[in-house]
Amino acid sequence: MVNLNQALPYVGVTPFQLISALAILIVGYVIARAVVGAFKRALRKTKLPPLVVEFLGRFLAIGLYLIVLIVALGAVGISVSPVILGLSAVVGLILGFGLQDTLTNLAAGVWLAALRPVDIGEVVEVAGKTGKVNNIGLMGTELLMPDNKLITIPNKLVWGSVITNYTRMPTRRVDVDIGVAYGTDLDRAIKLAMDLMRGHPKVLNEPEPSVVITALADSSINLQLRAWAKTEDYWAVKGDLTRGIYELYTREGIEIPFPQLDVHLKNE
Repeated sequence: MVNLNQALPYVGVTPFQLISALAILIVGYVIARAVVGAFKRALRKTKLPPLVVEFLGRFLAIGLYLIVLIVALGAVGISVSPVILGLSAVVGLILGFGLQDTLTNLAAGVWLAALRPVDIGEVVEVAGKTGKVNNIGLMGTELLMPDNKLITIPNKLVWGSVITNYTRMPTRRVDVDIGVAYGTDLDRAIKLAMDLMRGHPKVLNEPEPSVVITALADSSINLQLRAWAKTEDYWAVKGDLTRGIYELYTREGIEIPFPQLDVHLKNE
């Protein structure tokens, strides 16, 4: 009959200790899974985004599995103090060197998921790139570029950059710049531009469109048409107004100058 308290040869561990360690691993794993599942279900009832819930759940699972492993090692007679010290040293080295950028990206990913300065489907400019947000992951944010290229920007660059969100607001102001020649009847030029904007079906009445003089340039008086439109109509309105003001001024005899350089040759 096998003596459960007699140490096995070459191992120095009793069968009872092995059985206890195995039972701890199995029961601990089941309990850890149940605790993590309950933790996630509780978080899902809050207003936290799913990304944050999954992120916190994974960290809790790793911590619980490490605790179960340490308890199992203690059950077979292994001193856990050196193990804990060793793990602490390894984790410290990893955090200090290998995973420094990784943890920074993870932390930035949590903030992005929690505060949502950008969201999936929005068009944003971040880290010098402009595109539609395709996905926000734990490590990086995917942008779909206008030419259908998919790029991934590390979350630390997204969180650490100025973010311009082009589609978050329901309306946008459409600015169209155009120059008229010196000597032009500005009142007439402004009235024509105002009539053009007010006659466009996608230009909003509120806020009211306007025309402002932006500069007295070298070759022209620069005007800017400012019209408000729904965000989804922005590019259609901008294209229509840009073409429309050019054709209108040409038809009405208002000169749209271009930069010129007069060169005078002096004969000695």
